[in-house]
Amino acid sequence: MDAGFFRDVLTLVAGVVTGIMSGTFGVGGAVISTPAIRALGCSAALAVGTTLPSILPGAVTGSWRYRQGELIRWRVIMFTAPAGVVSAVVGAWISPRVPGDGHLLMVLTALLLMWSAINMIRVVAPKNLTDGHVITEKSQNTLAILTGIFAGGLSGLLGLGGGIIMVPLFRRWLGLPIKNAVATSLICVGCFAIPGTITHALENGIDWRFALWLTAGVVVGAPLGSKMALKMSDKKLQRVFGLFLAAISVVYGLGELLSL
Repeated sequence: MDAGFFRDVLTLVAGVVTGIMSGTFGVGGAVISTPAIRALGCSAALAVGTTLPSILPGAVTGSWRYRQGELIRWRVIMFTAPAGVVSAVVGAWISPRVPGDGHLLMVLTALLLMWSAINMIRVVAPKNLTDGHVITEKSQNTLAILTGIFAGGLSGLLGLGGGIIMVPLFRRWLGLPIKNAVATSLICVGCFAIPGTITHALENGIDWRFALWLTAGVVVGAPLGSKMALKMSDKKLQRVFGLFLAAISVVYGLGELLSL
């Protein structure tokens, strides 16, 4: 689709939906925004970086309600975010150098979405709640760093906020309740997006017209999403997230495989 008013409006709508998902599930929202701008004419190579500028504003506006509910675990962020920021830079530098003109990265994204979906649908209890093992503060700090490295690297590599990885790992490894995992993840993805955005911009990997309209929509949608999440039960929130990711991963993966 050629650039114009109608495409801008559709991009804005995609941004609102992205923001709702970001606030509800603690993710960057690229599972919505990336395929949306691809459908609107953005190339696969540019789509990876173009979604990143909208993530930080969405994290800021979406986290406000979680902050009021004291659901954000700042100590976890203190260890996860710095590790993720460094690995996000590395991932963003590697991204344009991966063969396949962006399509292979999109297929990898679909596989990661399905992995997250399975973990969420199963409603797996955190490890320290299932086997009697209590996670020590030192162990939690180490696991938070490893989570940041993994999620941040994928954030830069795939143009994701990293939340689709962090929320399941915060649940499984650190034993956080789902709403605490979502709230904490949302802050982290905002941190990850900053170096990723800068690196992709320096690589000329961002379509700024798409990015600006996405950002405007995300700022509107994110507070609505966090409000919805706070009204759901933990079990319902986790399963809704999983089912949604599963559906997106199938559509996402098949579309990119056909493009290959």
